[in-house]
Amino acid sequence: MTTAGPVSPWLPTAPCAPADCARHTSPAVGPVLAAVRLTMGIAAVLAGVLLAPLAAPLPAAGRRALVRRWCRLVILAFGVRMKVTGGPVPADGPLLVVANHISWLDIPLVATVLPGRMVAKREVRSWPVLGPLAARGGTLFIDRDRLRALPETVRTMAGAMADGGRVVVFPEGSTWCGRGGGAFRPAAFQAALDASVPVQPVRLEYRPVGPAAFVGDDSLAASLWRIATARGLTAEIRILDPISSIQYPNRRAFARAAQRAVASDSANRPSLSVHQRVISSPASASSARTPA
Repeated sequence: MTTAGPVSPWLPTAPCAPADCARHTSPAVGPVLAAVRLTMGIAAVLAGVLLAPLAAPLPAAGRRALVRRWCRLVILAFGVRMKVTGGPVPADGPLLVVANHISWLDIPLVATVLPGRMVAKREVRSWPVLGPLAARGGTLFIDRDRLRALPETVRTMAGAMADGGRVVVFPEGSTWCGRGGGAFRPAAFQAALDASVPVQPVRLEYRPVGPAAFVGDDSLAASLWRIATARGLTAEIRILDPISSIQYPNRRAFARAAQRAVASDSANRPSLSVHQRVISSPASASSARTPA
């Protein structure tokens, strides 16, 4: 995930800018409710970070269940409703989960349904609020300015999946506002090929799209406040059909297939989802009465 323009010519970028994309498109909630949401959201993150050592002795399945509940709590505390569609949600097992990238909310949103080791840029580790959330979730931090380190990152990802784990990556390499998307970069797909595991594409959407977008030189503080003040913000994660590594033995073809699946989903939705849940919090109830 990124919040600033690239510093190296090979890094991906998006044309999205906060002034044009990351803004409210409907009246915001009042400052009191927004302050309550912001306080609850930050408290939920910090509580999880502080209590995480107590979960260390639990078996892997127990830790994953706690991660799901914790990330769901973080999302709901900020007043965001969750919707899970498509499906079915794959059972535990080795997978490379890939998704389009819109917001820092993408991380807890995916983790509520498909918890795994996230891949994020190195700078995320030092972010307030989100840095501890990512670190406690076992995030694989990469230095995007060091191309030489990329093969080692791919080997680490492949090793995690070969051992039965799940890795989550946003292969666009940069956040987009949600009205468009970027090309999927192929490095992560090489890890799936090396580990002989399928790719699980998911599509993330936010409605209204503006408040959730975290793009360009947008600051984390501004993004947190914009989400806390959003009225009727809904986050959707749609589970798409998995893609076998046998179908696409070339990482670039593999990446293009996943990108097509994610990009085309919004235009080709069935009239009735196989699986759908909507989860909302009391803090969002008053804002949900007036659709955005």
